[in-house]
Amino acid sequence: MNTEILGVIAQIILMVVLSYPLGKYIAKVYKGSKVWSDFMKPVENLIFRLSGINPEEEMNWKQFLRALLVVNAFWFVWGMILLVVQSYLPLNPDGNIGQTAHQAFNTCISFMVNCNEQHYSGETNLTYFTQLFVIMLFQFITVATGMAAMAGIMKALGEKTTKTIGNFWKYLVLSCTRILLPLSLVVGFILIIQGTPMGFDGKMEITTLEGNTQSISQGPAAAIVPIKQLGTNGGGYYGVNSSHPLENPTYLSNMIECCSILIIPMAMVFAFGFYVNRKRLGCSIYGVMLVAFLIGVCINVSQEMGGNPRIDAMGIAQDDGAMEGKEVRLGAGATGLWSVVTTVTSNGSVNGMHDSTMPLSGMIEMLNMQINTWFGGVGVGWMNYFTFIIIAVFISGLMVGRTPEFMCHKVEAKEMKIASIVALLHPFVILVGTALAAYLYVHAPAFVESEGGWLNNPGFHGLGEMLYEFTSCAANNGSGFEGLGDNTWFWNVSCGIVLILSRFIPIIGQVAIAGLLAQKKYIPESAGTLKTDTVTFGVMTFAVIFIVAALSFFPAQALSTIAEHFSL
Repeated sequence: MNTEILGVIAQIILMVVLSYPLGKYIAKVYKGSKVWSDFMKPVENLIFRLSGINPEEEMNWKQFLRALLVVNAFWFVWGMILLVVQSYLPLNPDGNIGQTAHQAFNTCISFMVNCNEQHYSGETNLTYFTQLFVIMLFQFITVATGMAAMAGIMKALGEKTTKTIGNFWKYLVLSCTRILLPLSLVVGFILIIQGTPMGFDGKMEITTLEGNTQSISQGPAAAIVPIKQLGTNGGGYYGVNSSHPLENPTYLSNMIECCSILIIPMAMVFAFGFYVNRKRLGCSIYGVMLVAFLIGVCINVSQEMGGNPRIDAMGIAQDDGAMEGKEVRLGAGATGLWSVVTTVTSNGSVNGMHDSTMPLSGMIEMLNMQINTWFGGVGVGWMNYFTFIIIAVFISGLMVGRTPEFMCHKVEAKEMKIASIVALLHPFVILVGTALAAYLYVHAPAFVESEGGWLNNPGFHGLGEMLYEFTSCAANNGSGFEGLGDNTWFWNVSCGIVLILSRFIPIIGQVAIAGLLAQKKYIPESAGTLKTDTVTFGVMTFAVIFIVAALSFFPAQALSTIAEHFSL
């Protein structure tokens, strides 16, 4: 068998095998059961004491959301100030200047919502200080925010009837100290061994084989890369992200980073099953997500390893696949897998340029983000799937003539309205944003030219670049078709607005649904109860997701990636 295919299979098996025990461990952490990491309790108690927080004080869903939103508002102000004045702060050996207000707005919002979209090049536009105290800090806090939100939902659904859903601050701290920090240390040590730099020296001057001088950024990359992957953050320490030979030096580091992207989102699905004592339901959800993920892997790996027919027509052999925009040391197969792993989550990191992938690969990359439920971001991926479970339960209940119920609580009009708003918001902001950008590009050429022209690629692919940008923002992903010139007023501000709406409205809605369900009377299961842990219901949920999410984007995909595919 082709060694590239073996590498792809090995990575998938590793992710699946590790996700089960990790999910069990995560459930124990949030339940307060005894685990090996209990030695962190003194540190956690010190944090709570200094912060004036009582971690055992229960919150209702409104108090929970208030805490979540307030802490994010604080970090937004923190990040904006530091990014604008970074040139005056320490740890700036290369003399990088501060960001403009609109670029700082986009950068701060992007990292605050776990998107990590970058309208700048990492090693040349940030200082070591802001890399650590804005970027890396946010990469822990924003991930822990999503994990805390999911923990609150699990607490609500795991109780028979309750008005409280746990303590946001406690879940936030536990997510960092018990899950994210230990895993980041393990991955960081492996990357250091593989050659990723870890220090605070300035740029290194080297002489290339051609005799030219080149400046190579170093810095604390090995500290930042692990949490960027484990937290489905994805922001590149280097401008070309994980295709850079220092950020991702070897095939082993590539495997570790790729597995790190998906391991916690996968584990969180199992964690739900363990937490609410419904392992079969957890496995059912995991199965639907895994099948959808594997379909995408098969398409993208085959597309990238198959080569470009235009190059075949020129009589040029493509034994290594479609290698434009890819690293020779990693290969087309590894990039095909990574392109799916990074877009079924809200990660967005790349080990090859998505702008150079085949059109059908680009379609799958966008479709993964447009559906936004196949594992997804840490915590919020499962929460997006939860939204569609509510819709599927409601529709199924109408079909069989029974009151819709989920986990022994009635799903009524209020929950259904919230779920519908959350589900429809995603295609709304993507398609409206793309339509506005396309309209301006055609009917306001002077404005577009004043901002640099935006598109490097006309036609079908140009539309795909704009569609991808808003899709990536709405999915809190951050990757892009990098032919788009996006560091402008229009893209920084419009993308920032989409980022805010797409992060916080779904979280508010999903936590509200769980809180409302938890307050309702517990109804014991009976022979007539709709089973949500069966293959049939899994297929039903998949169909609802496909109809609501995927088909919303078919016209836009037909005019961009699909049209480009048939033009080859």
